[in-house]
Amino acid sequence: MPDHDTTIPPEAFINRELSWLEFNLRVLEEAENAENPLLERMKFLAIFSSNLDEFFMVRVSGVREQAFGESAPQDYAADGLAAISQLRAIAARTQELVARQYRCLKESIGPAMAAEGFELLRYDALSGDQLEHVDRFFRERALPILTPMACDPAHPSPRYHNRGLYLGVMLEHSEGLGPNQLFAVVQVPQVLPRVVVVPNSEPGKTSFLLLEDIVAARLPELFGGFSVRSWTAFRITRDSDMELLEQESDDMLRLIEERLKTRQRGQAVRIEIASRADETLGRLIIDDEGLHDGTEDGYSEVYRIDGPLDLTGLWELYKMPGFERLKDKPFTPRIPAPLDRRGGDIFAAIARQDILLHHPYDSFDPVVDFVTTAANDPRVLAIKQTLYRTSGDSPISRALMAAAESGKHVTALVELKARFDEANNVSWARQLERAGVHVVFGFLDLKTHCKVSLVVRNEGSSLRRYVHLGTGNYNPATATLYTDLGLFTADEAIAEDASALFNLLTGYSQGHAWRKLVVAPNDLHRRTLELIDEQAERARAGLPARIFAKLNSLVDHRVIEALYRASQAGVPIDIVARGICCLRPGVPGLSETIRVTSIVDRFLEHSRIYIFGEAEEAQVFLASADWMPRNFFRRVEVMFPVLAEDLRGRILEEIVPTYLADNTRARRLDADGVFHLPQAGAGQESHRCQAEFLQRVAQQPQTPVALPSLPHAARPVRGRGRRPLSPGRVAPKARRK
Repeated sequence: MPDHDTTIPPEAFINRELSWLEFNLRVLEEAENAENPLLERMKFLAIFSSNLDEFFMVRVSGVREQAFGESAPQDYAADGLAAISQLRAIAARTQELVARQYRCLKESIGPAMAAEGFELLRYDALSGDQLEHVDRFFRERALPILTPMACDPAHPSPRYHNRGLYLGVMLEHSEGLGPNQLFAVVQVPQVLPRVVVVPNSEPGKTSFLLLEDIVAARLPELFGGFSVRSWTAFRITRDSDMELLEQESDDMLRLIEERLKTRQRGQAVRIEIASRADETLGRLIIDDEGLHDGTEDGYSEVYRIDGPLDLTGLWELYKMPGFERLKDKPFTPRIPAPLDRRGGDIFAAIARQDILLHHPYDSFDPVVDFVTTAANDPRVLAIKQTLYRTSGDSPISRALMAAAESGKHVTALVELKARFDEANNVSWARQLERAGVHVVFGFLDLKTHCKVSLVVRNEGSSLRRYVHLGTGNYNPATATLYTDLGLFTADEAIAEDASALFNLLTGYSQGHAWRKLVVAPNDLHRRTLELIDEQAERARAGLPARIFAKLNSLVDHRVIEALYRASQAGVPIDIVARGICCLRPGVPGLSETIRVTSIVDRFLEHSRIYIFGEAEEAQVFLASADWMPRNFFRRVEVMFPVLAEDLRGRILEEIVPTYLADNTRARRLDADGVFHLPQAGAGQESHRCQAEFLQRVAQQPQTPVALPSLPHAARPVRGRGRRPLSPGRVAPKARRK
């Protein structure tokens, strides 16, 4: 079988990296949206910067290696764009977006913050009391930590830490120790607050300085005997992707720990430097890191910033207490009626019926309760759990430790390679092992990304297995920020598959005939193509057909080609892709029946829902996997069916139509690869899916579960109204062009 359909030209695909940048633009647009509460807008500026950091550390570093190092396979580059061309396009677009980000800060959010009493001060504008406060802060908290570092033949240039904020300084003196002219650096301490609040006599006003401005003002004290000719702030981003596939180790835990130590020292891929920086000073730093500045190949890795560097520091302002009126209103998630503990224990509830949780609208507490109850239940014999990302003080991990200490058989599959959570997972792995948990690290060449919890319970004459499967991580913190779906079931076929899955993960056990679960890298890609092709065959036969996919990213070119074939057969296809989408919808003769939507709002859309077919014939699946090569071939993933009719009905008749009806936060992708935010028509009823889900929570009786307010996502859409597809309706073809 050919690797891909050679009849589909490269221009039918959107470049993966450029598609991701357009997603981050949607994040930025949330910051620009004056309808959002002010501090939520500022939060999105910080998210935009954090996203961009990770993009450079992982994606850009990979493309850069292809362009300038030994070539690596480009299994995602179906668009045919060469690596150096990708880098040029990425750099040009990123420069535009960063400039737009800082315009938003200076021209919109900054003035609005000032109007609300937030005042960013310059050091030379401090009053007497404020100067005294800052002086005390500097001497008592900053000065003992700061380390001035001269750079000369006796003091080589330091290896700047990844994403560390530094001040570069040109110094001079006429007498004393050291050369007459000297280049030096000071790292701005990450262990101190970036935002330093100072006293203000005006009521209702909050005044603050940035830490780097305080350090810059005291440079003469740090370099006594020298005068400061010029200084600049700068920040280096480094290649931080861990490549383990070619390494061998008899101790994966130790291997990960060793690789974590090298992350701060990777190859530089970007420098952010103040736009006012002296050219000679800037050139010293840029050349020392070997970064491209565009003079030779038209590709620049230098970002000259007109404003404070590293806007992730804005999180400190967002988290300051006392400004709740400038944030989203808090809400209380519901506990579904079957899990109200007044009706019996959680295992009895799951034994009676399958239970669907839609987070964050449904509380994550029942998932924690599932594991903690199992840990304390004397009839529970074994608990098996995957952990990909979890919270710093994880109640689930602590419950597993308690269960092991009480003599239960406890197995935890801890994925040490969960990107940027490796250190946290290494720490948990060590603690779990000490408590007696059987800790397994999966496979060196595969990430274990599936979300599964299995409890084995003695119920008299037999053992019964209870299972939780989810689209998101076992992390109570992100469960308040991300939209995800989870399923509790005692279905014997699913439970048998779950046991076989853990046997595969812990003992390489293979050959199981999967009854309900679809597992990657074994069968998920093949089965996904089959399900798409089945709908195409139905459409060709004149039978009702439909495909719906809600996911984070759509990248795999063979899946995209299958969707194109299904569209050519007349299948109505709705894709709700939060982030990357390499498919071009609405191309005549290729993808006319495909509509692509991206919803970015208060919560990060993270759930994966896949539906194949219409009405009573619809097959409904939830999954941990996106449609990306890494999910299909380089991860252990699970797609699982929703079998209970009431739960299928909830997804088909409530959840999916609510997403498809959104016309205020849902952008539509056109054939040119651009997402549009069309205005609602006159008299058209507006729909905002996340607001409607929250409204349903507020209207239903619930068991109170206090939760904080919370955030994450990125900008929305005003679109044409469209009646959502009901389970029994096939959208007319003309409506989908």
